[in-house]
Amino acid sequence: MTFPSDLLTLRAVLILPLELEQEPLEIHEAIAPGVIDYAADIRQVGPLPVEGRADLLVEHRGHHELVNDIRLRAGYKGQFEVLCARCVEPVPVPMTGEFDLIFRPQAADAESGERAITVDETEIGYYEESGLLLEDVVREQVLLSLPGRTLCTPECKGLCPSCGQNLNSAPCGCSKAPADPRWNALAGLADSIAVKQVKH
Repeated sequence: MTFPSDLLTLRAVLILPLELEQEPLEIHEAIAPGVIDYAADIRQVGPLPVEGRADLLVEHRGHHELVNDIRLRAGYKGQFEVLCARCVEPVPVPMTGEFDLIFRPQAADAESGERAITVDETEIGYYEESGLLLEDVVREQVLLSLPGRTLCTPECKGLCPSCGQNLNSAPCGCSKAPADPRWNALAGLADSIAVKQVKH
């Protein structure tokens, strides 16, 4: 999917409860590469389309106390590069995800003392007084969706620990380090244990 450059989102998308009082916000964004800083080992390649909707949920808490929660439902789909865990070469990783989240004003639960947290509340995020940044939500969802460990291939040989040569592309000239003589006392220990077990 390609997007004209004038449709790419280069600015921060701020969702304000005041704007949602009139009507829900329909989200049709294509976040440009470089707008979101994910992590040192992940890079967005090309635009990241985000389609969804933000609604205002008014929570009633006793007399005259209203809390403006924001429900954000959206999906994203884009291409990323993640550094291989062994050789640190970029690996193409397509990412697709959907989320349905509720965000509450940070001040709403800033009560003094301790209070019990319900199971429902553990699924609730918080937004600052200035509003909810769409980019913050997308960044968190992308990072949560990443595989725990990314390899360019299951057989990746990684880097030489001495010179840093990528061993997938060429062997290095480093000589094998001599074994530490302090380990000599343990040499053959496994064999002697196996022999003793056989005798019993």
